[in-house]
Amino acid sequence: MDITNLFKTRLSEKDFGKITRINNSKLLQFVAKYIELCNPDTVFVCTDSAEDRIYIEQEAIRTGEEKMLATPGHTVHFDGYHDQARDKKNTKFLLSKGGDLGPNLNLIDKQKGLKEINAILKDIMRGHKLYVLFFCLGPTGSEFSIPCVQLTDSPYVGHSEQLLYRGGYEEFVRLGPSDRFFKFIHSEGELENSVSKNIEKRRIYIDTEEDIVYSMNTQYGGNTIGLKKLAMRLGISLASKEGWLTEHMFIMGVHGPNDRVTYFTGAFPSLCGKTATALLENETVVGDDIAYLRNKEGMVRAVNVEKGIFGIIRDVNSVDDPVLWGALNSPGQIIFSNVLVTEEGYTYWIGKDGKVPPRGINYSGEWRPGKKDAKGREISPSHPNARFTVELKLLRNMDAEIDNPKGVTIEGIVYGGRDHDTWVPVEESFDWVHGIITKGAGLESETTAATLGKEGVRIHNPMANLDFLSIPIARYVEDNLNFGKKLKKPPAIFSVNYFLKDAQGKFLNSKCDKKVWLKWMELRVHKEVEAVETPTGLIPKYQDLKRLFREVLDKDYSEESYREQFALRVKENLDKIDRLIDIYKRKVPNTPDIVFKVLEEQKQRLDRAKNKK
Repeated sequence: MDITNLFKTRLSEKDFGKITRINNSKLLQFVAKYIELCNPDTVFVCTDSAEDRIYIEQEAIRTGEEKMLATPGHTVHFDGYHDQARDKKNTKFLLSKGGDLGPNLNLIDKQKGLKEINAILKDIMRGHKLYVLFFCLGPTGSEFSIPCVQLTDSPYVGHSEQLLYRGGYEEFVRLGPSDRFFKFIHSEGELENSVSKNIEKRRIYIDTEEDIVYSMNTQYGGNTIGLKKLAMRLGISLASKEGWLTEHMFIMGVHGPNDRVTYFTGAFPSLCGKTATALLENETVVGDDIAYLRNKEGMVRAVNVEKGIFGIIRDVNSVDDPVLWGALNSPGQIIFSNVLVTEEGYTYWIGKDGKVPPRGINYSGEWRPGKKDAKGREISPSHPNARFTVELKLLRNMDAEIDNPKGVTIEGIVYGGRDHDTWVPVEESFDWVHGIITKGAGLESETTAATLGKEGVRIHNPMANLDFLSIPIARYVEDNLNFGKKLKKPPAIFSVNYFLKDAQGKFLNSKCDKKVWLKWMELRVHKEVEAVETPTGLIPKYQDLKRLFREVLDKDYSEESYREQFALRVKENLDKIDRLIDIYKRKVPNTPDIVFKVLEEQKQRLDRAKNKK
């Protein structure tokens, strides 16, 4: 293929100048290949300039993929009625003969998958415009970061990524011929009423050997915003090869005595309080979702891969989420997706303050209360998975270190899940290995009636990352264990549980108590409070919590509450260990022996406590 001639033929003179300013033959070959295969009518090359960014925003409005709302800067996007979530069935890894990604991933033979992809992509952009966009995962000019190229015919995808990621055009120019970059090709395919028509041909294929993600015939952000969880899969694979970690973690600054800021990362499955923790008032947020962690001179340093949030908007309200509420109700660039839009041009979502509007437009078209779908099911005003996309800079508690190319030093790691009867509200592990195995690799979370129709089913979810792994679980656990071996000062590892209940099913924590647990963890990192040793870890002393509840929440904390919350639930903990041993023996080939050793040791400590007490 004569790349120069193809670019001269298919690009304007201005766009030809933009693309050829990048001295990277592999990048240029990739772009040229998919221009030829997808066959768009026109091509736009987007640099980091304000002019080009504004052009993408305007294109999203021009094409109808976004519509302007009454609040300045706010827009709304609707996905197709049957295109409202990640397509797990059709999200597959391309596997070469002889490759091994473990038994837990959805795989397809690479040659078969590529043949299918190329057939679907052939001429798929005819009648469309292709947008060539460049981004950087992590701060620019940082050894943490990975440049990315996104090809898409959806300006909504381009606009979303501009809010979520740092521009990467100049990074590609600076790096020259480097072949260490991620590649994403997306097409929404043929459109009908402005949404993807051929959903039966929706495919999201991931190639960790070539660092490419293919996505087609879909508009929903989780399938199309390539740099989000799709890039996370590429990142986990690359990190495993290079000896660092890609984690499904927030990064936040917890503010301690004398203006001290201590940085924590935290991993929680969905609906377990991750975003609510990351965005707590009076603390500062570096990132809410994905982190790269590296060993720098024996300490863990981390960067936020993103600079924005693509979050579930359901139940965001002024009482529980004051920081996020403030941003979502102020002027500034925000994309709302699959919410209800009132006649006046404002948004409403499930759980928002105020009454449900009497009418509006949502993902199903014109909507009124009581509207039903073809199967007779009532359609909610907004989709349960409705989203918002916003830059972190619109939040009043964004941390000043968010763009530090060296990252921030991590001194604590938090794992949290939905657990009604086993884990105490906050607990510290004995050491790195104990924490990674019993709290990270042992993380479980219970389903809710709202999500799966049956409440209380425990789902094993190591490091809250199971859905996004691109390597075998055993290797992922081993990577985490090995990472800690080389640290001079490993971060303290904690577990939290905001969902503990009493025998009558009443929650033992209030939603605000997490503020206290974080302050205690911050003090523990600096050894400024002592702890009580139990068979499962280290828990707070009552007097310390009593003081913190008064200082942080201005309320009393009784000894009765302490005893209820921090009682050692021996049977439940023993049952949990039995479940974990069974899972790792039956479902996780090549589990490191240390996993079983640590779990057995914890079991023995619990047995001794049971016999003694």
